[in-house]
Amino acid sequence: MNPIRVLLADDHALVRAGIRSLLDKIPGVEVVGEASNGNEALELTKSELPNLVLMDIEMPDLSGLEALPRIVKTFPKTKVAILSAYATEEYVSRALRSGASGYMLKDAAAVELELLIDSVAHDKTYLSPLISRIIINTYMERVVEDVSPLEKLTARQREILQLIAEGKNTKEIAYRLAIGVKTVEAHRLQLMARLDIHDVPGLVRYAIRQGLVSSEI
Repeated sequence: MNPIRVLLADDHALVRAGIRSLLDKIPGVEVVGEASNGNEALELTKSELPNLVLMDIEMPDLSGLEALPRIVKTFPKTKVAILSAYATEEYVSRALRSGASGYMLKDAAAVELELLIDSVAHDKTYLSPLISRIIINTYMERVVEDVSPLEKLTARQREILQLIAEGKNTKEIAYRLAIGVKTVEAHRLQLMARLDIHDVPGLVRYAIRQGLVSSEI
């Protein structure tokens, strides 16, 4: 097998030396160059045509996040993975949107470096466990934000909303659902608060707009 050619890009010489010593211990990996900024990374990518660029984010002249999309666009056969001390959603999202094939934290265990290289070599994306959690949490927060007010109601609150819209009074709803009058009133107050609607006519109009009942009722 041909070796996986790796280019290191980090503005700290000691960091590059440490990463290089780890890479030298991984079978089938060859370090073909070192860059101290984004411009050097671009030049060395052009001359050495590495399979993978391991790149820091904050570098002088041209940052890693600026160099990343240029490398990916100009050298489509070269993969880029970010190796950074920053675990912020902003950096991670920008890197992935720009075409990064991986994002690994500098304080990760040495074994992660081999996992990253193996993943990228098989056209997969590698994310440090903490980065994966950040991505998942961000996604879940956006999903919650996108949920409609109706979906935030409990099944019981939706039942009561529909019965209110059908013209049933509190006692009729309590009888229909076999619950107490005070329980119905409590659910009504809660659903009004969740929908930010504070009168029965408003609830009826909302239920009609949501298709819970016919407008002919």
